[in-house]
Amino acid sequence: MKTKTILALALAAAAASCTGPGQRTAAAPGEFRNWAPTPPMGWNSWDCYGPTVEEHEVKANADFMAQHLKEFGWEYVVVDIRWFVENDKAGGYNQTDPRYVIDGHGRYMPAVNRFPSAADGRGFGPLADYVHSLGLKFGIHIMRGVPRVAVERRMPVLGADGITADRICSDRQLCQWLSDNYTVEADSAGAQEYYNSIFELYADWGVDFVKVDDLSRPYHKGEIEMIRRAIDRCGRPIVLSTSPGETPVAEAAHLYEHANMWRMVDDVWDTWPHIDHLFHVAARWTPFVRPGTWPDCDMIPLGHISIRGERGEPRQSRLTTDEQYSLMTLFTIMRSPLMFGGDLPTTDSLTIGMLTNREVLAMHAADRSSLDLSLRPDSTCCITSAAGDCVYIALFNLSGTEREVSLELSECNAVQGEFDDLWTGARVVNRDPAGLTLTRLSRTLRPHACELLRTRSLTD
Repeated sequence: MKTKTILALALAAAAASCTGPGQRTAAAPGEFRNWAPTPPMGWNSWDCYGPTVEEHEVKANADFMAQHLKEFGWEYVVVDIRWFVENDKAGGYNQTDPRYVIDGHGRYMPAVNRFPSAADGRGFGPLADYVHSLGLKFGIHIMRGVPRVAVERRMPVLGADGITADRICSDRQLCQWLSDNYTVEADSAGAQEYYNSIFELYADWGVDFVKVDDLSRPYHKGEIEMIRRAIDRCGRPIVLSTSPGETPVAEAAHLYEHANMWRMVDDVWDTWPHIDHLFHVAARWTPFVRPGTWPDCDMIPLGHISIRGERGEPRQSRLTTDEQYSLMTLFTIMRSPLMFGGDLPTTDSLTIGMLTNREVLAMHAADRSSLDLSLRPDSTCCITSAAGDCVYIALFNLSGTEREVSLELSECNAVQGEFDDLWTGARVVNRDPAGLTLTRLSRTLRPHACELLRTRSLTD
C-alpha cells in the first residue's frame, strides 16, 4: 500500500477514535420522525445496476435529478447494495471470490475501482459532497450485521476497549440470500459500539439516508434498536429505511419508534402480479401511514431498468402504460416513499412526465385526515383520502377484463358533481343524461387501468 494511503487511513482512524458522545449532538427520542415529514423521494441504483453501480453512473443520475426533478421534491440519491465489493456481478452476487474493501475496524469502505473519489481513505465523503453541491441528499444501502471477514480476522471494534468482531456476533438467523455478514447479537459487549462506529463513519461522510437490508423479514428487533441508537447519537439526521418486506404488521408500533420507512413487500418488479400483490398488502398498512414514519411500497420499477440488474435483460419497463399509471397512483395516494429505480438519463419521456406531475405530487405530500383502501370481490379497488378541503378518489381495475368501478360518494364525504382527473387535467362530470347530479361515481376502466380524481369535501 502506498505511504500516502496508509497515512490517510491512519488519520481517519485517529479522528474516528477520538470522537466521543460528548463531541456529538445526540438526537432526542423520537426526533428522527422530523427528518422525513413527507415521504422521501429519490433515486436508487438497484433496479438498473444491481450490485455493480459505479460513481459516474451515480453522478449522471444525480445531475439529471438536479436539473429535471429537484423542483418537484425529488432529493435523495442512493447507492444500493455491495458498494464495497470490487468484483461483484449482475444477475446474482459474486459469493465465490468477492474482494471486499474494509478498514481496520471491520467497516466496509467503497471499492475504489468503482468509486475513484473514495481513494486514500476518503470513503463516500467526496461523492456525498458532489451530491450535496447539487442541492440533493446522499444515501447508501448496507446489510445488517458485521462482516464475516472482520470476524475471521478478529478486527477490533472501534470504541469497545479491545473487543474484537468475533465476540459480538453469531450465526443465528443469517441472511438466506447473501453470505457477507454475521448477525450482531444485541446483548454482546461491543455490539452497540460496532453499530455506533459505522454510523459515525457515515455521518463523517455526509450520508443522509441509510437503507438497511435483511432487517424486516424476519424482524430483527435487537439490531433495529441498536441501529436507532447509533443513528441518534451520530450527530447527523440520517433517515432510516428498513428492508425488505413483508414487514410484520404486528410490529407497527415498534417501527413507529425506530424507523422512518419500512418495506411492505419483497422486491417489486415490472410484472402485474407484483403490483396486484402490493394492493393486497397495502390494505393492511393504511392505518399506519403517519408523518415521519412511512410504509414503503418499494422502489418504482419504471423507465430504463436492469442495465446490469438482477431480473432480466436491459429494457424499458415491461408494465403497460395503464399498469404504470396504476402503480404510480397506488404509491402516491398511499403516501409511500418514492424511490425511482430506472436510469434517469435514459428513461422515456412518459415516465418522466409521471414523476413530474405537480397535482399528483401535491396529493402525495399533503397531510391526510383519512385514508381508506377497499378491495372488492370483482377484482376492483377503491382508495379514498381526505387532505384539507380536498377528497382524492382512486379507482382501479385489477382484473384482466374491462370492468365498471363504482363508489357511493357519501362514503368519502365528497362533493358529487364534478372532479379533476389529476393525471390528464380533464374535468370529469358526474351527471345523468338529464343533467342531474349522481350520488354514485361509476367509471368503466380497461384491464389494470385506473383513474385518480379530486373533488371537494362536503364539509367545506
